[in-house]
Amino acid sequence: MPLQSHLDNKALEELEKQYDSALNTRDNGPVVTKVIYWATICFALYHLWTAGFGTPVDHVHMGIHLSGLFLFIFVGFPLIKTAQSLTWNGPRALSPGNVPLYDWAMAGLAIGASVFLWFSWRGFTGFGFDIPEQALRQGNPTGLDVFFGTVLVLTVLEIARRTIGFVLPLIILVFMSYALFGPYMPAQILKHPGVDWRQFVNNMYFPSEGIFGVTLWVVSTVVFHFVLFGVVAQRMGLGQFFVDNAMILAGRYTGGPAKVSVVSSAFFGTISGSSIANTVSTGSLTIPNMKKMGYPAHFAGGVEAAASAGGQITPPIMGAASFLMAEYLEVPYTTIVIAAIVPAMMHYIGVISIVHFTAKRLGLNAYPKEQLPNFLKVWREGWFTIIPLIALLVVLFSGYSPNMAAFMGLNLCVVVGFCAFNKPASLIVPFALLGFIFWKASPYSGEGFSPTIAGTLAALTIMGTLHRNERQSFRDLFDSFHVGVQYALAVGAASAAVGIVVGVINTTGVGFRLGFMVTGGAADMAQNLAPFFDWTGLEAFSQSAIQQFLSLVLIAMACILMGAGLPTTALYIMLVAVATPALSQLGVPPLATHMFVLYYGVISEITPPVCASAYAAAGIAGANPFRTGVSAFTLGLGKLMVPMVFVYAPTMLIVLPEYFTWFSFLQVSLTCALGVFAIATAVSGYFLSQLNGVWRLVMAIGGLLLVAPSGGSDLASLVIFVPVLLQQVAMRKREGAAA
Repeated sequence: MPLQSHLDNKALEELEKQYDSALNTRDNGPVVTKVIYWATICFALYHLWTAGFGTPVDHVHMGIHLSGLFLFIFVGFPLIKTAQSLTWNGPRALSPGNVPLYDWAMAGLAIGASVFLWFSWRGFTGFGFDIPEQALRQGNPTGLDVFFGTVLVLTVLEIARRTIGFVLPLIILVFMSYALFGPYMPAQILKHPGVDWRQFVNNMYFPSEGIFGVTLWVVSTVVFHFVLFGVVAQRMGLGQFFVDNAMILAGRYTGGPAKVSVVSSAFFGTISGSSIANTVSTGSLTIPNMKKMGYPAHFAGGVEAAASAGGQITPPIMGAASFLMAEYLEVPYTTIVIAAIVPAMMHYIGVISIVHFTAKRLGLNAYPKEQLPNFLKVWREGWFTIIPLIALLVVLFSGYSPNMAAFMGLNLCVVVGFCAFNKPASLIVPFALLGFIFWKASPYSGEGFSPTIAGTLAALTIMGTLHRNERQSFRDLFDSFHVGVQYALAVGAASAAVGIVVGVINTTGVGFRLGFMVTGGAADMAQNLAPFFDWTGLEAFSQSAIQQFLSLVLIAMACILMGAGLPTTALYIMLVAVATPALSQLGVPPLATHMFVLYYGVISEITPPVCASAYAAAGIAGANPFRTGVSAFTLGLGKLMVPMVFVYAPTMLIVLPEYFTWFSFLQVSLTCALGVFAIATAVSGYFLSQLNGVWRLVMAIGGLLLVAPSGGSDLASLVIFVPVLLQQVAMRKREGAAA
C-alpha cells in the first residue's frame, strides 16, 4: 500500500493553528472577517509593489507596516485568549465583529501613532496646534509627540504579548526600567544618569533608533517578503516537491522515514521562516510514517522538530535572519550564505547520524521499494515548482537587493501556480512580468537587470507560463497571501518591540556593561579553577583560555534563555544587541559573533521546557511533549557544539580571509564532522554493534576532542577511539558467529 504523499493545505492550516498561537485568531463574524481578509490581501500586495517599484521613505513605509500590524492583531487576538473570546456568538453592540470596543479604540490610537510622524514630518499648523518639522523636534518632542510616542510604546508591547506571549514584553520592561531608573541600580557598574519619560519617548519614537529603527525597517522591507514567499511557494507545490524528492533520496536507506524527515526539513527550511510551519508541513507526513516503521513516538517527533529547527540556520533564507545579519555587518548577503553552509551541514550530519544508528539499534528497515515515489513521475509533475526558487536565487546571488529577489520569486509563484492559457484573464500577470523584466533591462530604469539576468528571468517566466500541469485558483493565491500575512504578524510585532531594547542599549550603553559583567564573572571563576589544571601545562587549560570558554558558555546560556519562544528574526535582533559587546571583548570576529548568537537563540526552539517546534511535533506524534523536547534537544547536539568551533576556528566560516586557509578549513571541518558523527553513536548507543555503558562515554569524550579545533585534541581522540573500535569489531564478529 503506498504511503500518504499529499499535503492538504486546509489540513495543514488547521494543524498550524493548533500549535502556532500566531495563527490561532478569533472568529470575527462574517462582515469583519471578510473586511480583514481583503485588508490582508491589500497589505500583501502593497509590500509586493514596493519590493519591485521602490519603497517609500522610512517613516512612511514603517508607519504603514505598523498600522497593518495593529489592525490585524487587535482585531484578531483577544486581550486574554480563551475559548469564549475566540468564538463568534452573534452580533453584540459592545463587541462589533467579536472585537470589544476597547480593542477597536486601541487599534485606532495605535494606527494614529504609527502615521502621525508621516503627517507631521514637515510640520503643520491648525486645530490649535503649531508643530514644527521633525528635524527641529528631535531631542525636544512636543506634547503630541510624547502622547503618540507613549501610545506606540505601550501598544507595541501589547501586540507582542498577544502574538507571542509574556516573555518578550517582560524582558523589554526590564530594559525600560533600567533606562528610566539608572541612578537607582544596585550595582555600581550598572548605574547611569537615567532618562526621563519625555526623553525616553523621544529616543523610542523618532526614527533612526528605537521602534522606527533598523530592525523594523529590515523586517518591513525584506523579512515580510520572504515569509510571504515561503508560504506561497509551499502552497503552490514546492513543499510537496521537496518531500517527494526527500523520499527518493533517503527513503531507500536504513531508517528511511526518519531520514526523509531530516532531508525534507532541510529542503523546506531553505524557504520557510518558521520552525513550526516546517515541523507541521513535513511532519504531518513523516511523523506517522516513522511511527509505522517502528520509531518511538517521542523520538519521531524529536527528529522532525530538530530537523525543522535546523531550517532557521539553513541558507539561503535562514528564517530571514540572514538579511538582518547582512544589514548589521554591512556585508553582501552572499557572504552570510557562504559562511552558514558548513555549520548548517554539521547540524544535519548530527541529526541524520543519530537517526541512522538509532534505526540500526532498533532493527528498523528502509521503505519498501514499491512505497517510494517514482523519480520521473515526481519531476514530470513537479519540476515547475522550483522555477520561483531558481529566479529568487539568481537575482539574490547576482548582487541585487533581497526585496527585488523576493519580488521576482513571488511573481513567478503566481505565474507558475495560478496562471494558464485556459484562464485568459490570468495571462496579464506573466505579460506584465515580462514587461517589467525588459523595462529593468532598459537604460531608462537606472540600475536595472543585466542582459543575462533579464534573459534568464524572461525564460523562466515563459517556462512557468507554458508548463502543462494543473493550476490553482486565484482564491487559493489570496488564501496563501492571507496566511502569509498572519505568519508575519508575530515577527513584525516582535521586531517592533525589540526596537525598544535596541534603543535602550544605544541610549544607556548597557550592552557593554553586561558584556563587562560576563567577562568579569568568567574571569573570577577562571581564577578559582585555573590552579586545578596547572599540572597539565597545556595552553587550553590556562587561566585566559578558561575565562574565554566560561564567557562563551555564559553567553550561550543567556541566548538560549532569552530566545525561548521568540521568532527567529526577533530573537536574533535582541541577542545581537545584548551579546555582541561581550563577544567583542573576547576578540571574536563580528561575523562569528552574529552566527554564534543566532545558533544559540535558535536552539531554544528545541530546548525544554519552552520548545514550540517540539510541542507541535509531539501533538502530531501523540507523544509526551517534554520527552519529545528532550529527544529534539539530544538530536540537535551538533547545533549546540558547532558555534564553539567557529568561534575558536573562524576558518570554518570560509569568508574571513585573515583566518582561512584550505588546510585549516579542511582540518577543522572534517574533524568536526567526524566528532559530531562519533557523538551521534554515543547518543544512539550503537556503532558497529551495541554501545553500552562506559564505551558510550569513551566515544562521547573522543567525539568532543575531535570537535575541538586543535591538532593535539585530534590526536588524543584517535588514541581514545582505538579500544572502542577493537571492542566493536570483536562484538560484531561474535554476533556474526552467533547468527
